[in-house]
Amino acid sequence: MTKGEATQVKVHYKGKDEDFIIFVDDLETYKKWQSDKSIPLAHFISAFKIFVTHKQGAQGQMDGASKSTLENEFGVSNEDEVIKKILESGSLQESEFPDRQGPKNDAQKGSIVTGQVAR
Repeated sequence: MTKGEATQVKVHYKGKDEDFIIFVDDLETYKKWQSDKSIPLAHFISAFKIFVTHKQGAQGQMDGASKSTLENEFGVSNEDEVIKKILESGSLQESEFPDRQGPKNDAQKGSIVTGQVAR
């Protein structure tokens, strides 16, 4: 993988009052978990954090979901149970970020001031 290149995988759940996001680290293990629930969540999720986007879909500003928000939407405030519900019912979204192009270290090419070159 080149510098700056990355893939982001998240599961988006559209609730009745809010949109919820869970980030997935290992897509292949997540897909296996969907048919085999004996696989621990920790194998494909590193941050057990539920994000809420305030009805802005999967792209909005993300804040941590409060226990009262989880209680209102899912009927429980236990984050592990809510994460499982989101992973089971949400939609998978993948984003790829291309590698960076251009110079890697501009400081090595001379002074920032036009016309001056380091000697």
